[in-house]
Amino acid sequence: MRSGIHPEYHKVLYHDTATNDEWVGFSTLAPEERKSFEGELLPVIRLDISAKSHPFWTGQARTVDAEGRIDRFKRRYGRKK
Repeated sequence: MRSGIHPEYHKVLYHDTATNDEWVGFSTLAPEERKSFEGELLPVIRLDISAKSHPFWTGQARTVDAEGRIDRFKRRYGRKK
């Protein structure tokens, strides 16, 4: 492996702005903003959405059917009464 070509991999603080959750992870990004977390000064990466706030992972996902495709499918292939 060649030396000097790989980015520095270090601890960062991820901040989900939708839920205000924070957790420590690792990244090669080096943002300027820093925050003290559990006695350690870490760079902060702000996220608009994460698994903690995404509707699919929180169970709040819903199917949007603007053209009636689901109803048409149910009429065509549904069981006869």
